[in-house]
Amino acid sequence: MPIETSAILSWTLQQEIPIPNDVRGLLVEGEQPVASFKTFRDSATFTTKRLIVRDAQGITGKKVEIYSLPYSAINMWSTENAGGFLDRDAELELWTRAGHIKVKITKGADIRRIDSLIAWAVLQPH
Repeated sequence: MPIETSAILSWTLQQEIPIPNDVRGLLVEGEQPVASFKTFRDSATFTTKRLIVRDAQGITGKKVEIYSLPYSAINMWSTENAGGFLDRDAELELWTRAGHIKVKITKGADIRRIDSLIAWAVLQPH
């Protein structure tokens, strides 16, 4: 099976933030939020079971699309740190059962922390 090279989704994580209150309403019994990051229009939250990405849309931002990626769907991931002065963004790539997802990590977020969160989530026994 060839590895896909084009991403089906692309997100940008900008900086770690407190867990947004509205995320708590999305959690199932026994699921806990672990860490949240600001995205371009909303937030991404790592929980004990999945990655939840909220994407406010439209001019007012009242329409919200929510992506839910269970860790069990992640087959492989890679991280690339920022290369230096001209290359300030790091990158996380996820290969999942749904397809290939690219996540840009801006200077305000720690790529190694995010890599650790993915490793903890994917590699823990289920």
